[in-house]
Amino acid sequence: MSSFAAYEVDECRGVLRVFSDGSIVRSPNPSFPVPVQDDGSVDWKDAQFDAAHDLHLRLYKPRHRLASDGPKFPVFYYFHGGGFCIGSRTWPNCQNYCLRLASELRAVVVAPDYRLAPEHHLPAAIDDGAAAVEWLRRQAASPDPDPWFAEAVDFGRVFISGDSAGGNIAHHLAVRFGSAAGRAKLEPVRIRGFVQLMPFFGGTRRTKSEAECPKDAFLNLELNDRYWRLSLPRGATADHPLVNPFGPGSPDLEPLEFEPMLVVVGDRDLLRDRAAAYAKRLREWGKPVELAEFQGQQHGFFTIDPWSEPANELMRVIKRFMDEKRSGSN
Repeated sequence: MSSFAAYEVDECRGVLRVFSDGSIVRSPNPSFPVPVQDDGSVDWKDAQFDAAHDLHLRLYKPRHRLASDGPKFPVFYYFHGGGFCIGSRTWPNCQNYCLRLASELRAVVVAPDYRLAPEHHLPAAIDDGAAAVEWLRRQAASPDPDPWFAEAVDFGRVFISGDSAGGNIAHHLAVRFGSAAGRAKLEPVRIRGFVQLMPFFGGTRRTKSEAECPKDAFLNLELNDRYWRLSLPRGATADHPLVNPFGPGSPDLEPLEFEPMLVVVGDRDLLRDRAAAYAKRLREWGKPVELAEFQGQQHGFFTIDPWSEPANELMRVIKRFMDEKRSGSN
């Protein structure tokens, strides 16, 4: 009786390997081993938000408020990218960006992990994103919240952001919590806006930016398709509602309520056309959606180099978006 050794069938950025026998090997090392740029102006720590799945998030808070009686810190969620297959709150590229977000936005940044594919197919990541937001509601409603939230946080000014796959999560949370019933579930937490950073959407029909994407791009078409193949529900296509907001089986978004939304795209990003079309259609339906396009930028430019001038400009755009919602009026 002959035996055959398992062979590698899929690989993602050197940290995820899938074999022909179904086994999966994950490296404990990050895909982007860059140094952490921590100048000490932001405190950070980890907390568990889902005991059942042993999921944690990383909290970042500016070390000092501008004045002891000044405005409290808003809360800014950051869901990492990675095609639903890789990435972590602990990776240094994620930590660098969150340190900068906390410092520049003067906000408490919440960076949750979520279950990854192919061990956990979608919608696991979406459900975990919702659980991370509901954890904040428990903090707000608790008579004994985490000390970081007790005196310095404004639970009435919460923003949800996500990068790539995290942007996809942000879309689904905008749908889930946009209605009156959804908002009521989160009281006393109040979401004031969503920031989708190059959101990871897909579809069976290629867009121009997908078809023309160069093979040496940071996110190329082959890797894009691999992420979807590994993360989709079994038997699903790229027109699944979790992937394509306007697919043939997707729910109608026109009658839904949305909080203000900022959609960020780069004109050299494979995902550019889908994100731009998403923002355009929602705007045509009267939704409060703003599109910010960065010329000459490819996928993930703000985490690849968080201190570049385009990343600086993006930080200014996000801060302006948040400041416009300071009064709580939409």
